[in-house]
Amino acid sequence: MGGNAGAADPDEPRKSQKMYASHEDIGYDFEDDPKDKKTLKPNPDIDGRWAWMVVLSSFFVHILIMGSQMALGVLNVEWLEEFHQSRGLTAWVSSLSMGITLIVGPFIGLFINTCGCRQTAIIGGLVNSLGWVLSAYAANVHYLFITFGVTAGFGSGMAYLPAVVMVGRYFQKRRALAQGLSTTGTGFGTFLMTVLLKYLCAEYGWRNAMFIQGAVSLNLCVCGALMRPLSPETQGKDPVETDAHVLPAQSTESVKSSGRLGRAEEKGASPGHEEALDDLVAQACQEKAGAQKDVCAFRALKTVSQLTLRVRKGFQDWYSGYFGAASLFTNRMFVAFVFWALFAYSSFVIPFIHLPEIVDLYNLSEQNDVFPLTSIIAIVHIFGKVILGAVADLPCISVWNVFLMANFTLVLSIFILPLMHTYAGLAVICALIGFSSGYFSLMPVVTEDLVGIEHLANAYGIIICANGVSALLGPPFAGWIYDMTQKYDFSFYICGLLYLVGLLFLFIQPCIQIIEQSRKKSTGGTHV
Repeated sequence: MGGNAGAADPDEPRKSQKMYASHEDIGYDFEDDPKDKKTLKPNPDIDGRWAWMVVLSSFFVHILIMGSQMALGVLNVEWLEEFHQSRGLTAWVSSLSMGITLIVGPFIGLFINTCGCRQTAIIGGLVNSLGWVLSAYAANVHYLFITFGVTAGFGSGMAYLPAVVMVGRYFQKRRALAQGLSTTGTGFGTFLMTVLLKYLCAEYGWRNAMFIQGAVSLNLCVCGALMRPLSPETQGKDPVETDAHVLPAQSTESVKSSGRLGRAEEKGASPGHEEALDDLVAQACQEKAGAQKDVCAFRALKTVSQLTLRVRKGFQDWYSGYFGAASLFTNRMFVAFVFWALFAYSSFVIPFIHLPEIVDLYNLSEQNDVFPLTSIIAIVHIFGKVILGAVADLPCISVWNVFLMANFTLVLSIFILPLMHTYAGLAVICALIGFSSGYFSLMPVVTEDLVGIEHLANAYGIIICANGVSALLGPPFAGWIYDMTQKYDFSFYICGLLYLVGLLFLFIQPCIQIIEQSRKKSTGGTHV
């Protein structure tokens, strides 16, 4: 044993590297063969300090995007008074913004594969801000469909998906907790944006409020700048890039040498040689200008070729993830998860859009002004995300079981909400909705467990696209039913039934596992 210890001492640095070089660490970049130790490159940013900066960035993205969208009930009341349209038609403005934010997920995956998360989020912040500002000049509801629903919604989607994906890439050990902390921005944002929009609408009117909110949304660009991409510590230099640096160096040296020769000849030259020296200097300047033009053209050509390769590779990865042999839709459990997302999300969105008006119908405006019901959902939603994320990270707890229990609690709350006609009763149900809807922090974790980290961007894009369809159709559907029945009760009942249908698809996953386990046991018994 002593000999072994002594022999191990010289390899101590190598051992310290192997201690981190496990195949479970998603912080390693695999080129071709994961067993090739030369291609394993540890990344210290995984679960590191900058990972928490990414969580902070994602937190503010959720405040500015999801929080403001959950507070659109304030603007919905203003639009009803301003444009005098039906509730169903007016609700389409909020639904388009929410829906398009999520529906564009698969296409934003193409942007991420091509440009990266940082550039995508920054561009999204600019487009989102533009949508808010243009909406301040709306002359009718249909104008808001384009400016707020489509433009601001598309910008929100470009900033939202990178914020979720980057947290998943930066964490391995505490993924659920990190996603929970980042997505608590939705709760904080709902509370803060509800208060902010109410104040701005009361002080300056809804048009100026949207203009100011557009300026606030520019902070999404700052959040995007914090999304530093993960890259290996040591990368081989691109030979093309090396050549690009060599070329100007050679041309500079030639110019310098020409200059020295000119000066040397100038010292010993007679006045008769001045014209020859001028010709040499002019020739050297022409060579220098030509070399600089060649270098600029070379760099431009190199940039275009690199951009073309990035776009082609990003499109190939995106296409193969959706339609190729490695299509995500060949995963049965993932397909069941998509169907759940398609039916479920509207039940969460509808209370935020229609609660302010329900409060007016029940004559609870005074109590709601003191402490809005949407703020109760938002505040409890924060604790729900953190607590559910922490519980799901426990080694003895299944993330899937926590996810299912939270969904079941939410659907019960949706069914009970129309039965409550007092502020206290509505507050209790809103608290249940807020806590149980904390399962949204587990959605990226569940998605990653189903498809793997390499397919997270494309897979989560599909999930939020299905959520977007649900959010797009849910609130207008509820408003349409109210226009027909003059009651919101049936709206919640029907959406609750749709949520139950989505839950049935979720239970397909554990049923498939039970069936597969029973088959393995039966085949094992026959072999014995």
